[in-house]
Amino acid sequence: MTTTTATLLSIACGYLCGSVPFGYLAGRLKGLDIRQHGSGNIGATNAIRVLGKGIGIPVFILDMLKGWLPVFLAGIWIGQTGAAPEMVSIGKVLTGLAAVLGHMFTFWLGFKGGKGIATTCGVLLGISLAGMIGGWIGFLTFLFAFRYVSLGSIAAAFGVPAGMAIQMYREGRWDFVLLGFGIVVMILAIARHSSNIKRLLAGTESKAFTKKKPQP
Repeated sequence: MTTTTATLLSIACGYLCGSVPFGYLAGRLKGLDIRQHGSGNIGATNAIRVLGKGIGIPVFILDMLKGWLPVFLAGIWIGQTGAAPEMVSIGKVLTGLAAVLGHMFTFWLGFKGGKGIATTCGVLLGISLAGMIGGWIGFLTFLFAFRYVSLGSIAAAFGVPAGMAIQMYREGRWDFVLLGFGIVVMILAIARHSSNIKRLLAGTESKAFTKKKPQP
């Protein structure tokens, strides 16, 4: 197998893995279409909101794994062709991007999917620990400060390339392919949260850790 073939197969694997709509499937197991409930999103956050933590947390883990697994396999497949480390890195980045796009635009559901946060986290676990840490710092800081999951997710999107850039600066070695991936993921995540941004500005976005008032 040539490096080009291995890379193309990895990218295809990334998209196919990323396109598996675990949140939607979990909702179907409970007899409902998750797209018709909560925020209407098929991602882990809405799965937790609609289906409960017992189902939503496994959905989050599965969404992470479908980002990590193809990147892991890409490293093995492309590496076995004798490719240079730079080519292996590029292949993993392209595979990771394909997985995120697969989640956001899954062909199983008419190319409408989730927002890609959990899947991106899984991809970063396979290619940039610094980016993942930066994302988690941004997410948790803004989540607990303002209690908006969407705002935390947007902060995480900024935290990913920021974490990458800080590590590269400290090491004195810049990987612009990897940093470019972080920036592209940031832009995609912000674009996918456009409706949340509108609700945040209007003051109508739902807060986390808020108990629902009992119905009279």
